[in-house]
Amino acid sequence: MGEQPIYTTRAHVFQIDPTTKKNWVPASKQAVTVSYFYDSTRNSYRIISVDGSKVIINSTITPNMTFTKTSQKFGQWADSRANTVFGLGFSSEQQLTKFAEKFQEVKEAAKLARDKSQEKVETLSNHSQESGRETPSTNQASSINGTDDEKISHVGPEAALLKSENELLKSAVEQSNTNAKKWETELQTLRENNARLVDALQESSANVESWKKQLSACKEESDTLREKIAELEAQCNEANQEKQRNAQLSVRVQELETELHDKEQELENLRKQAEIIPQLMAECESITAKLQAAETKNKDLEGRIEGLQMDMEDSQQKQGNMKGELKKFMDILDGKIDELHEFRQGLSKLGVDN
Repeated sequence: MGEQPIYTTRAHVFQIDPTTKKNWVPASKQAVTVSYFYDSTRNSYRIISVDGSKVIINSTITPNMTFTKTSQKFGQWADSRANTVFGLGFSSEQQLTKFAEKFQEVKEAAKLARDKSQEKVETLSNHSQESGRETPSTNQASSINGTDDEKISHVGPEAALLKSENELLKSAVEQSNTNAKKWETELQTLRENNARLVDALQESSANVESWKKQLSACKEESDTLREKIAELEAQCNEANQEKQRNAQLSVRVQELETELHDKEQELENLRKQAEIIPQLMAECESITAKLQAAETKNKDLEGRIEGLQMDMEDSQQKQGNMKGELKKFMDILDGKIDELHEFRQGLSKLGVDN
């Protein structure tokens, strides 16, 4: 089957600075895919992450590894084989928790795989020791019974089978010895790396304390700066209010100057008018005299008008009388005309008769 992914997530990848062993160095510009892989042929687990064509995490999980949560969204683990510390920044606390749980699960599986491999090695070593014990007795039997050719002809295929099994056990023991030497070397390397990591962890703890002190000092300094900024903002607000007041006062002064100019102009006009007042008084007196004369004439005219009205009334009365007399005369004249008309008719009748 080969290597298959068993869990996949996305996170920002970091590595510890190899020179300072304190600061984190981003290994990816953005969130990348981080996956757990299981190799069924080797019975091993790995964490692999690829950014484009670059492999940024290739960490084989061992039972000695530990995944540590350093914040709500950040976790880290040390890889002694890669001689580095990996850090992952997740977008949520739930993703970090799932990754940590999967890490613990894979770690337990790796521990079980290691225990099984050790049991197999011990079994092979026990078989090799037993075969080593049995070999002298076989040689002794061969020396007693005769030569090797005689033993082979006497024993038959069982000896050949034992010989082949012995060869297999020898090769397995040699392989186990070689693997044991490798494991001892790896164990020594792991111990050295572990010591380095402990030193780095102690340094990081000391740095964390210093960073905490620096952070508290920065917080105090920021609080002081905020207070100063608030004071400066209050002073700026007061200055702005003072500027607004000065602007309003300037506008008010200009308005008062304009009003004063208008008042001065009015005063000048009044002074000019005061110079004309004597002339106006003289003209007023002459106009008053003329008005009195006009009133006298008006009274005379009113008397004349009253006389004319009386005359007019008399003439109207006379005219009414004349109209009455004229009406009577017209009535008499109409009667006379009628009589004359009748007389003409009588004359015309007499003429006709004649």
